[in-house]
Amino acid sequence: MISKPLPAGAIMRVGAGLYCCSPAFATLLYSEGRSLPEVYALVMELLGIYSLPAEATLPIAWGGVWPDFTDRHNVEQEHCRCEPAVTMHELRAVAAWATGRRYATFRRAVEYALSGSASPMETVMAGMFSIPMRWGGFNLRALPQGGIFLNHRIDFSPRAVRMASGIPYAVCDLYIPAAGSDLEYNGGYHEQESVRVRDGQRNNGLKGMGVKVLVINRDQMIDIVALEAIAQSIYDDANQRFRYQAAGYRARQLALLNGLRAGIGLPPV
Repeated sequence: MISKPLPAGAIMRVGAGLYCCSPAFATLLYSEGRSLPEVYALVMELLGIYSLPAEATLPIAWGGVWPDFTDRHNVEQEHCRCEPAVTMHELRAVAAWATGRRYATFRRAVEYALSGSASPMETVMAGMFSIPMRWGGFNLRALPQGGIFLNHRIDFSPRAVRMASGIPYAVCDLYIPAAGSDLEYNGGYHEQESVRVRDGQRNNGLKGMGVKVLVINRDQMIDIVALEAIAQSIYDDANQRFRYQAAGYRARQLALLNGLRAGIGLPPV
């Protein structure tokens, strides 16, 4: 029950006499009683350039797994390319209206979210590396020079273009300017021979621009110790100290990872 006036843009006119909640306000309503990772995953999808298929919606909302295969270890989820459903400005406007403990999870999810995710696993990777340590992440967002950026374009110098066999630029999955590092998630698509060749050329171009490329594969995305070691390396390159400030950090990390996986329909690890 909401007794105060709704925020501007909370209701959208779909057609004559037909209205619905805006994506930003619907996310606020969805957030009640849900965990931070689940809400974060939805916010990231709405801000991103991908969408999970419609048949995934109900299983995820009900706490289920999608797709519901017997062998779920190496599932490559289908997702569709699309325009972002919301802007950060719209989400922040709703978050400013949503005061009190009732909407605290929504406000945190909006605060930690990044625009431009291109896939569900990019969302999981971004969450693990950017969310503060108190929630189980590695808090790269707190590093100097803006923390981290999703799908950041780097235009190559003439020498870097030659090193990359003519590739003119690279789009970094997760770019950390303070560390001069690009964190890439490589799923099954990157195992194809032609893609491996292009990845190598692209990485040579980034090397020519002074950018270190760190690659995370599917196995490492469920290996918290490996993710921690990568985060420590990034902190070192940024000349920053890596230090946990909360007890029980491993349990928090596992809860965050499994919560993010649940938010995109994957089983826990």
